Amino acid sequence: MAIIKTTSKERDLLARLMRAEAVGEGDLGMLMVGNVVVNRGISNCLTFKNVRTISEVIYQSPGGFSGIDSPLFFSNPTSTERALADRVIKGEYYHPATNALWFYAPTKGTNCATTWWDQSLSGRYKNHCFYQPDKGECQELH
Repeated sequence: MAIIKTTSKERDLLARLMRAEAVGEGDLGMLMVGNVVVNRGISNCLTFKNVRTISEVIYQSPGGFSGIDSPLFFSNPTSTERALADRVIKGEYYHPATNALWFYAPTKGTNCATTWWDQSLSGRYKNHCFYQPDKGECQELH
């Protein structure tokens, strides 16, 4: 059962974004990016109060994802990428993205900032740093 309502078109959109943001980090990195997208869609807090669909999350302005400008975003997803998107839509979570609403890739060779958008670092996976709101701030995530 899905934890966020979606259509096949939105599932493909999510798969394309996951690829564009994290293909170099393998399946697990792409799954974590998907976790952030889904978290933004199910949370009702901070700057994500008025986004409920995957499309609204991905194209939110300001606050969307830089991956939408990548050439990797524009081609159809593979069956593997679709399957990865299905997994996060169904609620599979991976630390440190479990409760994360933000991520970024720091300059090569640098550490993650301890906070991002006033939120705490939940951890790093390869080249992405993940950030989560404080407990109690976004009840849907904790």
